[in-house]
Amino acid sequence: MIYHCIRFTVKPNVAEEEKEAALAQMREHINAIPAIEARIVGPDFGGEFDYGAVSVLADLDSYEDYMNHPAHLAMDRVGLPLVDKFVSYDIADDPDPEVGRKIADIHRRRFENVPDIAELVADVGEYSGSAAPGRHGQPRPTATPDLT
Repeated sequence: MIYHCIRFTVKPNVAEEEKEAALAQMREHINAIPAIEARIVGPDFGGEFDYGAVSVLADLDSYEDYMNHPAHLAMDRVGLPLVDKFVSYDIADDPDPEVGRKIADIHRRRFENVPDIAELVADVGEYSGSAAPGRHGQPRPTATPDLT
C-alpha cells in the first residue's frame, strides 16, 4: 500500500468560494479515479498548513494511474494556482528498497510528459515532494522543437 499525503496553504487572496470549489473537486477524486482505495480531504490540524489529503493506493501501478488520471490533472490545473505552500510525501509498506526512487520516477515522468503541470508546481511559492520541478528541485522540462 502507498499512502500519498499532501499538505498545503491557500494564498491569502483566494476567494472563499473558489477555495471551497477546489476542495469539493478534491473530495470527488474518490469517485472519479478508480485507482484510489480510500481518500480523505480536510483541514490540517496541528501544523502550519491549512488543508491536507491522503489517498490510499494499492501499489506503484495504481500510484502512476492516479498521478496521470485526467481528474487528477484537472484538479492540479484548478488547485495549484491557489496554493502558496505545498508538501507531498508518501508512506509505503512495499519491502522493495527502490520504492522511493520508483515513486520519484513516476513524478519525474509525469512532469516531463505534462509540462503545464510541472510549470504549475514550479510556480507554487514553496513546494517540497517527490521529484519537485523547477526552483524546488529538478529542472523544468523544456519543449523539444519539432524538427520534422
